[in-house]
Amino acid sequence: NHGLAAAEKQRSVSELIVPQVGSKEDDKISALPGQPSGVSFDQYSGYITVDADRALFYYLAESSGDPSTKPLVLWLNGGPGCSSFGAGAMTELGPFRVNSDGKTLWLNQYAWNNVANILFLESPAGVGFSYSNTSSDYVTGDEKTKQDSFTFLINWMEKFPEYKRREFYIVGESYAGHYVPQLAQMILSHKKIEPNLVINLQGIATGNALIDDETTSTGSYDFYWTHALISDEVHEGIVLNCNFSAETTSEACNEYINQAVSCRGNIDNYDIYAPLCYPQANTSLPRCRFDPCSDNYVYSYLNTAEVQKALNVRGLPYSWAPCNWGIHIGWKDSPDTVLPIFQELMQSGIRVWIYSGDTDNVLPVTTTRYAINKMGTPVKTPWYPWNFQGEVGGYAVEYQNLTFVTVRGAGHFVSSYQPGRALTMFSSFINGTCGIIL
Repeated sequence: NHGLAAAEKQRSVSELIVPQVGSKEDDKISALPGQPSGVSFDQYSGYITVDADRALFYYLAESSGDPSTKPLVLWLNGGPGCSSFGAGAMTELGPFRVNSDGKTLWLNQYAWNNVANILFLESPAGVGFSYSNTSSDYVTGDEKTKQDSFTFLINWMEKFPEYKRREFYIVGESYAGHYVPQLAQMILSHKKIEPNLVINLQGIATGNALIDDETTSTGSYDFYWTHALISDEVHEGIVLNCNFSAETTSEACNEYINQAVSCRGNIDNYDIYAPLCYPQANTSLPRCRFDPCSDNYVYSYLNTAEVQKALNVRGLPYSWAPCNWGIHIGWKDSPDTVLPIFQELMQSGIRVWIYSGDTDNVLPVTTTRYAINKMGTPVKTPWYPWNFQGEVGGYAVEYQNLTFVTVRGAGHFVSSYQPGRALTMFSSFINGTCGIIL
């Protein structure tokens, strides 16, 4: 058993405890600059040291209901090298969104902390506000990220002991299609040799995720064609000339791929039907629609000294960036597929969900469906619609030990584009049900 063999090589949890600077009370945020009135939950942010040099930044939005009765959910963005706080918390599922002035916030009524305590982790070191005192740490990869995330959780729960053995879930999107199952696998392998592990993992969910390189390629070009983004001729050329299971692609394949990329033109690949960011044109967008300039507002807000001080950021002023692509260049290890890990997790008894917004052009819904089909998992409950506010919110298929859910009209960042539908889906996930109508 590969998972058990790996567990035998792992350090015990007690060996991973690292002395921390500051207490939970030191990390509590009294109020964020520009925060609106009516905030009914506690929030914390700060650092967890994972070794002598590396410290990972977190933000916790406790549930606006009774937090002591709600599960803990770890949210991870991907990249690799992109900020879970700037993206996940501030433009997607977090309690606040930034106004166009880059200085004030508004409450997101569909925030996921309505139903759970949400912990956002900036991982690995060098992403967002997380850092290392050793520059060589910025050449990293899947393995080191997994190890540090696990060490983070162990030490974070020492600072927040009320969350020890609380129902715990891991959710993430995009390249977190690697992070989420890898971390879950590590937790479960520790559980085998340390039954009293304080991390009580109950389930995982990945959204518009990179799961399998081969099906990502085939599924992407099929999505382009079926959504009228490329011509019949270009699609046929790809089908006839490309073998995505091979280590390299042919010259003819590369030529058609280049045509496919150029044919798409100037669209938002994260949501093919969304407007692009033209600030003058977007100032009057209603809040029920996602503002495509939101990233600009977040960038301004998180690079404000007053905001960084309120967040307990170290090394002020800190130059925050939404993604550190330099880390991507220094990425050492990334498997071609994580499907075997998913299959292992599906047999472990935890809840496993895979979801997709259906207008994403970066990691399209077709790539997810092809990856699931590759596993050959039997269908338990066939494809059916689920509802939100009296209309179809998306579709679902329940496989043996796996649930696949689509979110209708959502792009890559599902909670940004369809916040109400995304919250319905997330509520169903942590409740272990499907087809909830809100």
